[in-house]
This record gives sequence, C-alpha cells and structure tokens, in this order.
Amino acid sequence: MTVFVHQPDVSFVIAAYNAEDTIERAIASALAQIGVTMEVIVVDDCSTDGTRELVRAYRDERVRLVTREKNGGPAAARNIGFDVAIGRWIAVLDSDDTIHPERLLAMLERAEAAEAQIVVDNIDVVPLDLGEPTTMFPREELRRRPVMTLADFIGSNVIFQSTFNFGYMKPVFERDFLTRHELSFDETLRVGEDYLLLASALACGGRCAVVPDVGYVYHLRHGSISRVLEQSHLDAMLASDRAFLARYTLDAKAMAAQRRRTRSIVEAASFLTLVEEIKKGSVGGFLKTAIENPRALKHLRMPIAVRMRRLLGSGWRQIKSDRLGRGRPPERTKEWI
Repeated sequence: MTVFVHQPDVSFVIAAYNAEDTIERAIASALAQIGVTMEVIVVDDCSTDGTRELVRAYRDERVRLVTREKNGGPAAARNIGFDVAIGRWIAVLDSDDTIHPERLLAMLERAEAAEAQIVVDNIDVVPLDLGEPTTMFPREELRRRPVMTLADFIGSNVIFQSTFNFGYMKPVFERDFLTRHELSFDETLRVGEDYLLLASALACGGRCAVVPDVGYVYHLRHGSISRVLEQSHLDAMLASDRAFLARYTLDAKAMAAQRRRTRSIVEAASFLTLVEEIKKGSVGGFLKTAIENPRALKHLRMPIAVRMRRLLGSGWRQIKSDRLGRGRPPERTKEWI
C-alpha cells in the first residue's frame, strides 16, 4: 500500500471490469489534473482481460490497484474504493470516460467559495462514432443555478422528460461528509445508484455547488446499461425511492418533485408493457395497459403508433366498443389513433 506524506486533495475511484481498451486513457486523464494532488484507485471487479496487468504496470506511486475476488458490480467496486480513499475529496471516474486537466481545480475552488460539500459540473458526450461531442446542459442554464437543491435534482430526474438529466452528473464529494453521514452506493442497484447517492447527500443537508463549464467527458458505448431501460430497473428504482423516503424527510418542493418522479417511473413501466404487447401482437394486453395508465400512451412514437394501427386494423371499432363501452373513447386513449 502506498503511504502518502501529505493527504492528497482528491481520490479518483475507478471501478473497472474488462476495461483494457480504455482504462489507461481514464487513468491518464486523472493524472493530468492541474493544480491539485491526487491518488487514483482502480478497483478491478474480476476482469477476465488484461485490465489488472495494465494497472499493475504503472510505476506512478499515485496509482493504486485493488482487486476483488468476486464480481459485485460497479456500486460494490466503488464502495471499496471509497473505503480505502484518503483524499479530502472523492471523485468517481468511469473506466471508459475521461476528464479535462483543469476539472478538479475548478470544482474544488468553486466548492470552497460556496462552502459546499458536493460539487458538480457540465459534461460532454462523445458519440459512438467518435464524432464531435455534444454538451449535455446549456452553460447558461447552469450559470443561473450556482447551487443545486434537492428539489432541483429530483425534479430533473423525471423519466422521459428530457434526453439528459442531472442524474448523469458526476459529483465530487467531500470524503469526511460521506463518512460522517455513512453514505455509499446502493449495491443492489444496477441503474440509478448514482442518482440515489447524490439525492441522499442532498437530503442529509449537503450543499451542492455547480460549475457550468465542461469537465467530464462521457463516452457513449455499445451495451451501456444506462441506454437500455428494462422493467427490472424500474422496479429497483421504485424500491430504492421507497427506502429513500423512509430514511429522509423532504421539504414541500422536494416532495412535489418526488411525486412527479414516481409517476414518471410508473408511466415508464406501463410504456414498456405497451411495447411488449405490441411486439406480441396482443390487442387485449395493449388496451388493458392503456386503460390502466393512459398517460403512458403519450410516450409512443409515430413508428410504434403506425404499427399498432396496422395490428388493430378493421377490428379497432369492435374492440373499442367491447372494451371501452359505447360512445366516444376517452381523450387520452384516442390520441394515438
């Protein structure tokens, strides 16, 4: 284990699994930080490729490798990294992403000025074809929001509301704050664990400063779990939100935002069911779900709507009569036809 004479400003925690193609790029971007001292902790989650060997080959004493004997997922790996980190601040860096050289200096200066225990910044998204990156959030929008509240954060994390939400942000946490409030990633989640940690930190009274400039670079990749939403993910999100509400007391604005978020998750679940019923060619199943949660219909896009019209065909009028009753169908049910 490396012994530091001085406590580093920041500990980068990188959870890695079969990341031999990108891990060196991620580590290099962390080591290239200007104006701050750091350690880079790579937690290998039982990789079967050359990830461990690549990290072991580093002769830079700031790079530390922690190996797991059993695969536990990114949340568990990051928690191990949090446990061994000694920096004043902890920053999570995904093994296939990068950061700009001045990122941590700008974030820590902003946090100090705002007396914040959490700080977030803007993100560039690099497409699959490695074309020009797109910035997630308009800089002016973030400039108008120097501090992010719990209500702001929950309100942004409403499913299908926008392409990107604040849950994509990669916060940097004051390590003592996390320790004091016993905060860590929920290891039962494979989607939404980042959201829950930041929401919990804000609910504990953490002050979150915002840097409007881009510091983090998110590289889109094939098979990213955040781009493929499944029913099991939604069920886990609802369960984690229930646990969150049982643990923390929210003010009126945050609670109103939470109700909107919960409705959106339920709608998303119904939407996934609608799509599955379309794939199966089940008119009855589609209509049953649509009647139970008609708001889910608004998420159907034109190609699916056309497909559903073809599926129903000339039988639509008889089904409408049998299932919805005589007369005009409900407004929300007829929007897609």
